Amino acid sequence: MELKRIRKNNRFLTQRSPAEILIFGFALVIFFGAILLTLPIATQTGEGSSFINALFTATSAVCVTGLVVVDTGTYWSVFGKFVIIFLIQIGGLGFMSLTTMFFVLAGKRITIKNRLLISSSINTDSISGIVKFIKYIFFSSIIIESIGALLLAIVFIPEYGLLQGTAFSLFHAISAFCNAGFDLFGNFSSLTQYVDNFIVNFVVCSLIIIGGLGFAVTSDLIYVRKFEKMSMHSKIVLSITAVLLVVGFIFFFIFEFNNPKTMGNLPIHVKFMASFFQSVTPRTAGYNTVDIAGLTLPSLFLTMLLMFIGGSPGSTAGGIKTTTLGLIVLTVASVLNGKKDIVIFKRSILGPAIRRAISVVVIGSTIVIFMIFVLLCTEPNVPFQNIVFEVFSAFGTVGLSTGLTPHLSIGGKIALSITMFVGRLGPLTIAYAIARSEKHSRENIGNFKLPEGNVMIG
Repeated sequence: MELKRIRKNNRFLTQRSPAEILIFGFALVIFFGAILLTLPIATQTGEGSSFINALFTATSAVCVTGLVVVDTGTYWSVFGKFVIIFLIQIGGLGFMSLTTMFFVLAGKRITIKNRLLISSSINTDSISGIVKFIKYIFFSSIIIESIGALLLAIVFIPEYGLLQGTAFSLFHAISAFCNAGFDLFGNFSSLTQYVDNFIVNFVVCSLIIIGGLGFAVTSDLIYVRKFEKMSMHSKIVLSITAVLLVVGFIFFFIFEFNNPKTMGNLPIHVKFMASFFQSVTPRTAGYNTVDIAGLTLPSLFLTMLLMFIGGSPGSTAGGIKTTTLGLIVLTVASVLNGKKDIVIFKRSILGPAIRRAISVVVIGSTIVIFMIFVLLCTEPNVPFQNIVFEVFSAFGTVGLSTGLTPHLSIGGKIALSITMFVGRLGPLTIAYAIARSEKHSRENIGNFKLPEGNVMIG
């Protein structure tokens, strides 16, 4: 009987697609994380958290978002904070990456099925050298987070003492690199008290950017170095990232320069620093050095756009991804210029990639619009722009908030939890599902081509 049950469970896993296993795996990690956070030992009062608050926090941590319904620094105990940072690390690097490393360290063989699953989890198209790449992800993450923690310790240890300062440094380095945005400073303050601290701004921004570039791009930066010799993927990611950072910095500086609620009373050099930080953080990081609720409407709108775009494929970031934006812009430009082929860096972009990019944008937009409608129903007394901002933040797994999250109803918490979950896994599962359907169509149709039809557009 036991043997039959094991065979049945094994058959269930082998018959699942990588996308389905990823969804199941992430959901399982979130559930167990939520159970741990409901334990009395997880809170400072010892009373235990409600399951819905624990579930929301676990979802936010695993989906590396940073939206919180209770203050992380003052509500959770040391055990609770350890659970949260552990969930952030799993969510940032991917549970399949960590599982693979345990198998490798134990000397276990990685099967083709597992390699396909790993490839899907980190959003790569090839299984060639995948185990070696996972090793690079694992060890480079440890090194980068350790360097970040050492640099943050320069500020935090003198301020909080050796033990707490070290813990703060490690927690915020991991949270920043994984683009999570959880903080321990209390009162939902994030990094606002360090708006004028160069070390904190520099280290956190660097960790966010590196984490959001993707491991394939950082590998090119380390081993290839010359831009001309990098892969087309890395070139697109670096180009789009640079443009978004510069454009965001300029507009935030202009929109918030005289705003007394954010940067209006800061020295000019601090305004430059705060503007750059605010340009970096919407790319799915979630930290802030100025009060988000005090931003002007143009800045809020710009932040929403940056949150929707997010980071890059194969990174710790969310959103529709920089490469998706790049392909959409190139497609529009080619149509306006009357060009048949879409070309960048002396390479043409294939049709399937364009279709996947358009699908990700359309499906992502549909999810955001639907969730905005849901929250308008569950939170009828909240200003419209606050609801829209919160949904964009959840879908992009960013974590920035105008202050709405702690006051959400149970229905609102569930809706945002689903949005974070879909935002973290959506682009990966969508791209994989489309790739499978295209392959299935080719196998069924073979070399035959159906008659063409014409539709009027615009």
